[in-house]
Amino acid sequence: MWTKTVRSWVCSDFSQIKRSVTNLQKFISSSPAETEQIAAEFAKTLRGGEVLAFRGGLGMGKTCFTRGLAAGLGIDPAEVSSPTFALVNEYRGGRLPLWHFDMYRVESFDALYSTGFFDYLDLGGVLALEWSENIDGALPEGTITITFERLGDESRSITIEGGAGK
Repeated sequence: MWTKTVRSWVCSDFSQIKRSVTNLQKFISSSPAETEQIAAEFAKTLRGGEVLAFRGGLGMGKTCFTRGLAAGLGIDPAEVSSPTFALVNEYRGGRLPLWHFDMYRVESFDALYSTGFFDYLDLGGVLALEWSENIDGALPEGTITITFERLGDESRSITIEGGAGK
């Protein structure tokens, strides 16, 4: 069970990652490789239907985290790239499909609708949303928020909170 207080772990301690994402947990990553490892371990707890809302500016590790999610789901992480111009990249072939959205340019409900976002919600995969703050009003109940904060050149604080324990 995740605790109500914030706990920080260095990347090597994944024993506390649990399925019940009802509060929050904080990790400190000192490199892109550690960020991917944190995400890969987190992905092992996912069952399908989760919406992961990423928060953090440019270069904070959102796409890097998505590569780790892919690896944890059994998808080749080398396939993962930023969906900036495609709006959504689909990755299949693993335990669950992964849909990686970039909501940076989504400025209206019509624009969000045109991405197919609402259709993906019912397909049973994992939705990873970069720039999710642009669609806050459309995020479903139970969304898991993952916040990235810069601590140094390559080190990041990664906070995972929310969810409904499907």
